[in-house]
Amino acid sequence: MSSETITIFDTTLRDGEQSPGCSMTTEEKLEVAKALVELGVDVIEAGFPIASPGDFEAVRKIAERFGDQTVICGLARCREEDITRAGEALKGAANRRIHVFLATSAIHREHKLKMTKDEIIARAVQGVEQAKDYTDNIEFSPEDAARTELDFLCEVTEKAIAAGATTVNIPDTVGYSTPTHFYNVIRHLKENVPNIDQAVISTHCHNDLGLAVANSLAAVEAGARQIECTINGLGERAGNASLEEVVMALRTRKDHYGIDTKINTQKLFPTSRLVSRITGMTVQRNKAIVGQNAFAHEAGIHQHGMLQNRSTYEIMRPEDVGYVGQNLVLGKHSGRHAFRDRVQHLGFQLDEDMIQRVFEEFIALADKKKDVYDSDIVALIESHIGESKEQWSLERFHTLAGTDVLPTATVEMRREGSDEVIRDAATGDGPIDAVFKALERVIGLEAKLTDYQVRSVSSGKDALGEVNVQIEVDGEKYHGKGVNTDIVAASAAAYLKALNRAAANSESENG
Repeated sequence: MSSETITIFDTTLRDGEQSPGCSMTTEEKLEVAKALVELGVDVIEAGFPIASPGDFEAVRKIAERFGDQTVICGLARCREEDITRAGEALKGAANRRIHVFLATSAIHREHKLKMTKDEIIARAVQGVEQAKDYTDNIEFSPEDAARTELDFLCEVTEKAIAAGATTVNIPDTVGYSTPTHFYNVIRHLKENVPNIDQAVISTHCHNDLGLAVANSLAAVEAGARQIECTINGLGERAGNASLEEVVMALRTRKDHYGIDTKINTQKLFPTSRLVSRITGMTVQRNKAIVGQNAFAHEAGIHQHGMLQNRSTYEIMRPEDVGYVGQNLVLGKHSGRHAFRDRVQHLGFQLDEDMIQRVFEEFIALADKKKDVYDSDIVALIESHIGESKEQWSLERFHTLAGTDVLPTATVEMRREGSDEVIRDAATGDGPIDAVFKALERVIGLEAKLTDYQVRSVSSGKDALGEVNVQIEVDGEKYHGKGVNTDIVAASAAAYLKALNRAAANSESENG
């Protein structure tokens, strides 16, 4: 296969955000969009403009800020109001695309749309033609294509291209396909759609059977030249094809695929961490490419081979994906200059105020634990990135717990702009639960804890602990993250961040 370039279409901000609990604010979406531009993705699907005023505003701002650096895409059903809204949101982008979709499978035609095949074709053509009023870069998706009859799929695809679609995306909407099946679908389109060479064939695979990446790669072998994917494989249900896995598979096995991407792979790990921090969706330890264990070798025979030659058990180098492991680099006697250099080496550009704050926390951490690793420094930095001014700060807390003791927590808190310290106490099922309830009492919010995760950032009994929480307040979900060698303190910091976000949203809604 001759060397070609595949288009990487990232839908983290649209399909990825549809993961339960993964909604992002407009500012958070802008932060992710900036990282995606730096990563080198070809197309950013920024959202579904008609879905909500917030989605429209996010797409508009992303289009204005980044539309001269990469293609910004907005999703729309084949409906006039959807396409108009998408066109309005994207008008600030020099490079824009409208992505229209309409279901084509028998089960969707009969039970959802209640439309005939002819009506589907007419609606699809109408949608593509209307999108041409706003841009010449138009993508059409026959939703649930993997379960659509091949002859009808060919007919819809041909008519959409004739109407002006420059990309035809073939979605495995419910993750039903297998690699051989999906290869045959793409191949059939290549061989039976007369005008197929006038458009790029794209693939959008869901991971319900754990085959999204495999199906996407099979589609590439069959002739697809765009892959739709998300950071960390985020998405509805079991998620989408993982961008980092697709990209590194193409790069590592270029001998087989003969395909290049424009992705700056050294940005993969930092971008994964960013999306994980913003969405609160922790990456599993053994996740390919970006998991904490991706480049760890425990078995003795593996370690022996690694010492002789890393290629014995590593098909990728950690530095190729920007992986940050447990390199021991600094101690409590390290100076501020050495610390700043290390932060820059890890890929962070921080202002002087942030450098000072993180450096002070680093010195405090070095006093608590024997060894400080790169991963500890990254965790400290990420606990501050994206912070806004928080309404409430925790001055100090005290907990009492043990066998035959009622777990109790006392907190001292201060509201932003006030010198008054407010004290309160609560009991709970344990010290962490008691702290959570005490924080709620002071702030005046009642929250439901929907997710609580704790992990060690590095190794050893004195390891820095990272806590991620998700809470629900008045039907809305908020998340927070905290790091500390004391897991109760980390939990309190994470819960307070989530409560602060809920309080800020509540005040915003109440004017």
